[in-house]
Amino acid sequence: MPATINATRTRSALRTSARISLEMLLVLVMSAVTLWILGQMWSIVWPLVIALLLTTLTWPLARFLRRHGWPAALAATAVTVLFLLVAAGTVVLIAVPVASQSGELAAGVVSGIQQLRDWAAGPPLNFGADQVSSALDDGVARIQSSVGSIVNATLTGVGTVINGLVTTVLALFLMFFFLKDGPRFLPWLTRQLPGRLATDVQIVGARSWDTLGSFVRSQAFVGLLDAVFIGIGLWIVGVPLVLPLAVLTFVSAFIPIIGALFAGFVAILITLVSNGPTDALIVLAIIIAVQQLEGNVFQPMVQSRGLGLHAAVILLAVTLGGSLSGIVGSLLAVPIAALIAVVWNYLREQLSDPPQEPENGLPEPDKPDTEVTVAARKPT
Repeated sequence: MPATINATRTRSALRTSARISLEMLLVLVMSAVTLWILGQMWSIVWPLVIALLLTTLTWPLARFLRRHGWPAALAATAVTVLFLLVAAGTVVLIAVPVASQSGELAAGVVSGIQQLRDWAAGPPLNFGADQVSSALDDGVARIQSSVGSIVNATLTGVGTVINGLVTTVLALFLMFFFLKDGPRFLPWLTRQLPGRLATDVQIVGARSWDTLGSFVRSQAFVGLLDAVFIGIGLWIVGVPLVLPLAVLTFVSAFIPIIGALFAGFVAILITLVSNGPTDALIVLAIIIAVQQLEGNVFQPMVQSRGLGLHAAVILLAVTLGGSLSGIVGSLLAVPIAALIAVVWNYLREQLSDPPQEPENGLPEPDKPDTEVTVAARKPT
């Protein structure tokens, strides 16, 4: 009898394991299909994602204006125009000082090249003038032989810039409509969904929106820390254009990996042509130290508090996103992981506690608990 009972339990356990494995396999297949569909629609999805992130950054001001009697369209217009003015002001703050000192920078570049040639002519390399000229001739010949590939790369770069401009314009228009009509979307969507699903989608959507807002605010805070510490380091070393470089560092913090590399390269280059190689090495050490602290200490700590994720989870998410989709994957890894955590926590709550239906039906669209902007088409 005990042997029969054990065999029955074993078969039951195997059937349960097989059923769970099949369900997990179906989930993975559906996830892969969903990702493939998103990849095919990326030209639409990417502006939508950017618009959502911009909306989370500008929504608090739009909500403040709406609560003080501003019409939705007027509040959205004012916030969008203010955002464009701030963006344009940031560009001017970077470009004008650089343009005013372009002559000094150009002279520094020429001087740096001459110093490099003098260093190459001395020990231990002892390159003569003929060798330097021959190396330059070889470089010119290689460039001439690669004209076709350079032209192709240039055209590809121009196409990328055009696509980026189109994406930016589309994202700005979407941001305006999200600011204007976003709070109406969840109530409209809940009216289209049957039964219990209407309540679940509304709650998950509200929590997801709060999570996205926390992500953008934490990213801005981390970028501010980078700009302040690197700016102080540049000021102590005596590097010119400290304010534009600090602003560039803050703006580039929203672009993972490549943003920090670009801002650091610009700061080191300006230090090299203006102050010399010794100060450039000092600036390089400062940037590496600050970025290591930001990537391994500040960012995981700040985002883990705002998103409810452990710092190790954030580091693993960024690593996985970067390995799967490069820069875009690194940018979206943390918010996607946070949204998955939101859905999982809600499912766990529903499985552990009995569901509670709302007493008075769905809330009104303009009340604070439903003012949630979600990426979707304009409600009808």
